Amino acid sequence: MKTTLDELQAFTAVVDTGSLSSAAVQLGRTASGVSRALSRLETKLATTLLRRTTRRLELTEEGAAFLIQARRILEAVEEAEEQMSRRLQQPAGRLRVNASAPFMLHVLVPLTGGFRERYPDIELELHSSDQIIDLLEHRTDLALRHGPLRDSSLHARPLGRSRIRAVASPDYLARRGTPQQVEDLENHSLIGFTQPESLNHWPLRHSLGEAWSIVPSVWASSGETVRQLALAGEGVACLSDFMTARDRAEGALVEILPDANTHVLQPIHAVYYRNTALSARITCFLDYLSECLGEQAWTRHG
Repeated sequence: MKTTLDELQAFTAVVDTGSLSSAAVQLGRTASGVSRALSRLETKLATTLLRRTTRRLELTEEGAAFLIQARRILEAVEEAEEQMSRRLQQPAGRLRVNASAPFMLHVLVPLTGGFRERYPDIELELHSSDQIIDLLEHRTDLALRHGPLRDSSLHARPLGRSRIRAVASPDYLARRGTPQQVEDLENHSLIGFTQPESLNHWPLRHSLGEAWSIVPSVWASSGETVRQLALAGEGVACLSDFMTARDRAEGALVEILPDANTHVLQPIHAVYYRNTALSARITCFLDYLSECLGEQAWTRHG
């Protein structure tokens, strides 16, 4: 066989990411190295696989046909390696996981020690971002997302649900008083999100509907920043239980207007790009998360 796996990886990465530089980042190589691998492949095949325009790279008809076979070869090699790993019952390798900063801090970090003890040969690489990322572009194996899913191209595995509540610190309530009805919030300091706007529609039933749209007194882009502001007594916030369960149990935050709460449950999913069987390390991580989240008090929506 004249073609190497290195060349096939370069070719498919360029197609997936749309450019030599993005493919280089995904593969951990230089752009010139990816370009040379692609040129070698085209020379060996005696055909042009990608047509270079001023704005982007486009597959030729031959390239589109070869891409199908290239993916099958790479998937077959990866599956063979994973089968060997499963036979040894020692899942190994690097696992890149992305989650929002709050989910990372309050859910994943406390569970990391137990996972590493159970699977010592898996190297965890944890990244946090409060924005939705492209998994291919960021070389991420899976992401944990809470809230409605918007990208239908991803495979998703449900892991649980988390209730959303309006909360405030006892210090704030002592200074400003406790709201007795939803309309009282108009006279309070409200902590909201810069984006998405949907997070500023709180699940509180009132005389005109099932949700209360707030005008924040303080805005923040991160859920963890919103939580810290609430703990500091800066106002009322509306946050998911996975962030505030411990705060409420310890009395650092108090739920307000519980009778008006419409019991909105925020879905939590693991999402990933795969067309074949999941790798052993991803499967182990998902099974471990499912097991641990099922034991969390906040998943029982009390």
